[in-house]
Amino acid sequence: MQLNTHTWGEGDRIALLIHGIMADHRAWRTVGPALADEGYRVIAVDLRGHGLSDRADSYTPEEFADDLVETLPGGAELAIGHSLGGLTLSLAVDRLRPQRAVYSDPAWHLELPEGMGPEVFVQFKSATREVVAGMNPRWADEDVDVELATLALWDEASALGLAALKGRDLLPAKPVVPSLVQLADPSMIINEERAALLRERGFEVRTVTGAGHTIQRDDFDGFMASLDGWI
Repeated sequence: MQLNTHTWGEGDRIALLIHGIMADHRAWRTVGPALADEGYRVIAVDLRGHGLSDRADSYTPEEFADDLVETLPGGAELAIGHSLGGLTLSLAVDRLRPQRAVYSDPAWHLELPEGMGPEVFVQFKSATREVVAGMNPRWADEDVDVELATLALWDEASALGLAALKGRDLLPAKPVVPSLVQLADPSMIINEERAALLRERGFEVRTVTGAGHTIQRDDFDGFMASLDGWI
């Protein structure tokens, strides 16, 4: 599937941004312009079922990854994927071959409490402003506005595709390209044991102290600082 994209900047270098579940390219509203100021042409996608991209009959990790390959240029200088976007990037990285990859709290191990499944994401489709703001007290008002707008466009059926991921260990065996794993504090996905394993496998791992899962919205300055040497 050819995905909808949004571009910031006209630099000679290319950066790719891939958002997480329930979001779209607007999740990068601060990161895109910041990278453009660093001399990048920044291309952010709307994954299938998100934003202005088409809805689909199925939503598997492999299909998300195939869409990236169909839509985005190969050989970019930088690619950043958050959560589901991090998983998707890891499944496409051998074909996209960016010079550097950043996985921001990537969804490589989905654990939900007993008796709960991906339908909890579906229920969030109708979240109120008060709920979104209450769950994310460090977000700017504009980020809350964006979240509500993206939820309105999001095809909640895409969350049900996550059922196949529950309990699976999807940590990559090795980095295909030089790779940074950026973690929330604490990460609900990559615990200390998995972080140590990723280091053993050749990934650089950095934690953004105090940041929640959507790191760039919780602590934009910390997010950018953690990319030192990678952008």
